[in-house]
This record gives sequence, C-alpha cells and structure tokens, in this order.
Amino acid sequence: MAPISLLLLLLLFPPSLSASSPSPYLSAATLVQNYQNMLKTFKIFIYAPSKPFNFPNASASLFYNSLLCSPFLTRDPAEAHLFFVPFSPDTSTRSLARLIRQLRNNHPYWNRTLGADHFFLSPAGIDYSSDRNVLELKKNSLQISVFPVTSGYFIPHKDITLPPSNPSPLPLSDTPDQNSTKTSFLGYLRWDGKTETNLVNEFKGDADFLVEEKSEPLNYVRSLIESKFCLFLYHGDVAWMVEAMAWGCVPVVIVDRPIQDFPFMDILRWSDMALLVAVRHGGAEGLKQLLNGVSEEQYVEMREAGMAGSKHLVWNEEPQQWDAFHMVMYQLWLRRHAVRYARREFVLK
Repeated sequence: MAPISLLLLLLLFPPSLSASSPSPYLSAATLVQNYQNMLKTFKIFIYAPSKPFNFPNASASLFYNSLLCSPFLTRDPAEAHLFFVPFSPDTSTRSLARLIRQLRNNHPYWNRTLGADHFFLSPAGIDYSSDRNVLELKKNSLQISVFPVTSGYFIPHKDITLPPSNPSPLPLSDTPDQNSTKTSFLGYLRWDGKTETNLVNEFKGDADFLVEEKSEPLNYVRSLIESKFCLFLYHGDVAWMVEAMAWGCVPVVIVDRPIQDFPFMDILRWSDMALLVAVRHGGAEGLKQLLNGVSEEQYVEMREAGMAGSKHLVWNEEPQQWDAFHMVMYQLWLRRHAVRYARREFVLK
C-alpha cells in the first residue's frame, strides 16, 4: 500500500493504532492493512441449524447474534472463505458426531478439507473423541470458545478465544486520565468467594492488597482506579479483566501453567499489557516483592498499552469497528487459508 493511502487509513482508526508508544499490537501496520481487506472481502457461509438455540454465556451470545446479522454472511457457498457449523452448547458427543456425519453426506464442503475451512462456537470447548467426525472437528476446524479454556480443550495457533463480556453497567469510555498513576493499593482482587481460598486469605491480611467479594458499581470502579495492579486467579472470575485494563489497572494473572489462550493473541502483545505469575509457593509476600520490582517506567507503559488494547476487547450489542466482534472476525480471516488435507481412510467411526 502506498504511504499516502496508509496515512489516510490511519486517520480512520482509534488513536492507539497510530500512536508510536506504547503500543499493544504485535504489528499495527499489518493490522491496519489486513483489517480493511477483511471488511471488503471476507465471506462466511452458515449451515442451517436443525432447531433454534441460544448461548447462555454473554460473550458467546453476543458473537453468535452479531454474526447472524453481519455483512460477512453469504448465501452462496462458492463465495465463502469459511463455513460456520452452529450447534447448541449442550450438544452431546453422539449428537455432534451425527451432525458432522450429515454435513459430510449432504454437502461437498466438509470433505474437501476434512473440516479445515470450517469453524464452530463452543463456549467451554470440546474434548478429543474416538469418533472420526468429532475428531476431525476438534483437530481440523477452528474452535471459538470463551477465555479461559480448560486445559486440553484449546489448540494454540488454531483456536480462538472470546474476551469476557463487560458485566458493569458503567461505560468503559469514561476512563481516567492516562497520565494519572497515583494509587492507594498495590493490588486489587475481586474474589469469587471460592478460588484459591488460602492465597486470598493471605491477601486479606496484607494492607497493600484490597480484596472484595461484592461491591456497588461506583465503589468497584473506585477500587480499580485506586489500585496499581488488578489480580486475577486463572479459572476464577476473570469477567472484569477488560474493565480493569480500561480503567488503568494492570492485570496480574495468577497461574499454575503457561497460558496460551489469551484473547486475540494474533493481534495483541499480552506480555506488554499484563503479568503472568505463579505464586503458589511464595504467597502474598512473594507476589508483593515481584510487583514492587516492576519499575515505574515499565508500569506506565503496561498501563497505557492495556488501556489502548482494551478498546478491542469490548462487546457491543450492535458491533462497532475495531471492537471484540470485529477482532474475532479478523482472527478468523487470518485463518481463512485452510490446510488442504489429503483424503485417507479412518479406522475410527
């Protein structure tokens, strides 16, 4: 793309995309060019579901309903880059195998790639199966699930995760001044009341940490603003992570294994926006030492990158450019060049 054209495109985008530093993106220039190509050309064909269904998970529901009303859909499968396989989140393995078998027998598209140009939405993800049809769906098709995903249910570099939906009635657009970093607490945890009880009790006994189980929206936002870092227990309550980033509270995700299922890992550089720590043995004191070791310069850069990146993690009832729905579509677009698997016989049925 010519430099003048690229400059004109940049004028249309969020300020975070044209800012020089700090940037939350792996490559802002690549995102700028590819995003416009996606909007112009990307097409998806949806198989008709056997019966209507809903997703109880908010993120999954917002994505599914947005997709059904989006301009990316085509009724002509010859135009499609990808094929969407819709099914209810409570579908059994046997019923799922039957569904794929029907697609294989009634349409020509699955057998062309053994499902590699297909994708599906399963909030919890699906496990491996001895059934050939479910196995092909798991290994070949693109899975969209909700962050975080159970270990073994997510295949890195292929699958995609949805960011948690914003549970607060307060708009994320009313965010604080990026230059204001004065805080009262080192770390803030909004606890679900059940995850990592012993570790949380240590946090409760330390004045540098603020732990709340429930709070009113205004008090909750005040806690975010007054805290330097926001603590998240992996597989605990992570639904407020996007809010924390938007309000300038740097996420600290407490984990017991490497994390490969962060939302939009093809787009956002999570290592510049969040800390991943394992403190099971060091406890609250070990975490405090680690957080106090973060330089002010590094903290400010992470805070500003997180605030910029959070704009792409927000769900809207009606999708807006550069929001979570469009970033999911962008990740699908990046995967549109399906691997063409050779036909072969399977023993599994």
